Amino acid sequence: MRKNFWILVLVVLAAYGGFLVGEQRLELEIRNWKVDVTTRQTPKSTAADFGLFWTVWDKLNEQYVDKSKLVPEKMVEGAISGLVSSLEDPYTVFLPPQQNKEAKDELGGAFEGVGIQLGFKDTRLAVVAPLEGTPAKRAGVKAGDLIVRIKDKSTQGMTLPEAVSLIRGPKGTQVELTLAREGASEPIKVNLTRDTILVKSVTVEFKDLPAGRQVAVLELNRFGDRTQEEWNEAVAKIKDEKVVLDLRNNPGGYLDGAVYMAGEFLPAGKIVVTQQYGDGTKESRRVDRNGRLIQTKLVVLINEGSASAAEILAGALQDYKRAVIVGVKSFGKGSVQQPEDFPDGAGLHVTIAKWLRPSGEWIDKAGIKPDIEIKMDDKDESNDLQLKKALEML
Repeated sequence: MRKNFWILVLVVLAAYGGFLVGEQRLELEIRNWKVDVTTRQTPKSTAADFGLFWTVWDKLNEQYVDKSKLVPEKMVEGAISGLVSSLEDPYTVFLPPQQNKEAKDELGGAFEGVGIQLGFKDTRLAVVAPLEGTPAKRAGVKAGDLIVRIKDKSTQGMTLPEAVSLIRGPKGTQVELTLAREGASEPIKVNLTRDTILVKSVTVEFKDLPAGRQVAVLELNRFGDRTQEEWNEAVAKIKDEKVVLDLRNNPGGYLDGAVYMAGEFLPAGKIVVTQQYGDGTKESRRVDRNGRLIQTKLVVLINEGSASAAEILAGALQDYKRAVIVGVKSFGKGSVQQPEDFPDGAGLHVTIAKWLRPSGEWIDKAGIKPDIEIKMDDKDESNDLQLKKALEML
């Protein structure tokens, strides 16, 4: 019994001692609490030293006063955003889950905001195009306007996703933009009330000409998820009419859309665009179908809001002398972005190539120059001088 008694005492003391050690270890872990990561392994494909990164990571976790701010997901997203922005390419961006969803909603044709397509003039945030029938268009926002401030925040150094997240918001709420416009001596402030933006990609309207003839004005304002379906519905209504293809304020979208629409007017086999990659290799995208409007007389309208895929389409039609281009010089975006989606909903848009016209010209910043330059009537926007010229030519 005495032996069993001392064994019991030793077991209790050992258990209590273990409890005390565990308690001290727990207190120590709480004091030295830090965000853990899955791996700290440096990629084999780079010679970069990640030691400083992990030193800063550890210092923040050990010393930062507000532990609730140490959210691993946000810290990693911030690090990735900084990595991507170091390339100094405004079109290569990391999109956290919510921003990635917004980008997809926009190409889907429905979102809540003010109706502005954003881009960059050099490194300055700019309006590529205000969408028809939206708060931005009604307030007089114009393609080419530089956005200097969003609310009280300067746009200097701001990324495209940051700007989009500040401008967008629930229907009925307001956002103030400060704009710089060519020819204006003072900044312009506009207060916009957000709304649900429903964007139809394609519309067709028939204009009367003398001698009972008609012209089909085919307006293509984006290359999104529903564009091909809407395009086919619109083209099916065109019989033997001549066509005005209106690409004004079309900010682009999916490259496949531009190739498909080019196939409506160009013979099968023609190169629409060539992508030139970083290693110098090239890949050409060609017309792969027999279009319905190959013999139709065609005039194309462009302006400073025509960008990216819209410029690909206009440039191909101009190079093959398939259409006369009327309007003013286009925006000048000559790079191709490839979207990547990740399991958590985040995304990455990577500039993977330059796109070249069939002539071999790279139009980045240079834009598409019209065959016939016609400026709009700044005093009366209802007086569409560009469309009038196109109808006159047909």
